Amino acid sequence: MSARPTSPQQHGPAVGRRLRELREARDLTLSELARQAGVGKATLSGLENGTRDPRLETLYAIAAALGVPMSALTLERGAPASAAAPVRGEAVMSTLLEVFEEPAATYELFALRIITDVEQVSPAHPAGVTEHLTVFCGHARVGPIDAPLSAGPGEHVSWTADTPHLYATAGPVAVEATLLIRTPSAG
Repeated sequence: MSARPTSPQQHGPAVGRRLRELREARDLTLSELARQAGVGKATLSGLENGTRDPRLETLYAIAAALGVPMSALTLERGAPASAAAPVRGEAVMSTLLEVFEEPAATYELFALRIITDVEQVSPAHPAGVTEHLTVFCGHARVGPIDAPLSAGPGEHVSWTADTPHLYATAGPVAVEATLLIRTPSAG
């Protein structure tokens, strides 16, 4: 069995500052945001105070509750994508490569590694968010939990990500892929 992805996470204070700014801009208490995101208040407090590094699933849940792309939490305003540290999930190591902003949507491009023998469930994103996975190595099983998609080397799959969705390998080799997430602009 493969080990979980490991990497020193270096988000701490930066994520905490951005999280607090976004929460306060929406006039939400810590308790209200924790409830909306489905995460513990102590977890949220630890993230805001920079004493806890976030898991990928937690960041996506918080971003969805705030109605922002994940990079809004992991990047300081105006910072290049290369400034974002990799984020680890149950089965996925995600590294932000680039953020493209247009009036109608934000596009986030990630390098993704999905390890074997573990399945990761990502919480639902806001309505209209789509994910586009291109596989370079291995075979992936991804997408909506009730109708997962499969892709192998050189293949691409897309899905609407407003329901819980999964990431897993469909074989004995870790998956190397890119993931493009399109988040429509609010309003």
